[in-house]
Amino acid sequence: MADEIVDLAMQAVEIAKATGKIKKGTNEVTKALERGTAKLIVYAKDASPAEIVMHIPLLAKEKGIPCIQIASKEELGAAAGIDVPTASVAIVSEGEGKALLKEIYEKVK
Repeated sequence: MADEIVDLAMQAVEIAKATGKIKKGTNEVTKALERGTAKLIVYAKDASPAEIVMHIPLLAKEKGIPCIQIASKEELGAAAGIDVPTASVAIVSEGEGKALLKEIYEKVK
């Protein structure tokens, strides 16, 4: 995936953390996807074991929600504002990041 989209996704997570609402961790992300509340999914390529995040892109595609893979769960945890690495994050409320999310939607589609 293009570096630009990854950067935009990380910015969107940081903005949503500050002004909106995010769900952290694979279980919470899966619930947000199943309930239809997720607006954007970001997950880490280096999640171990890989099986814990394998279902996320499939579920996101099924629900029509953009799903972006980034390189590191440490980066994702930092963007989500937590001290530990996280395998996945869902933006539930984008807060002030509406325009940014729209830009990501257009680039992903």
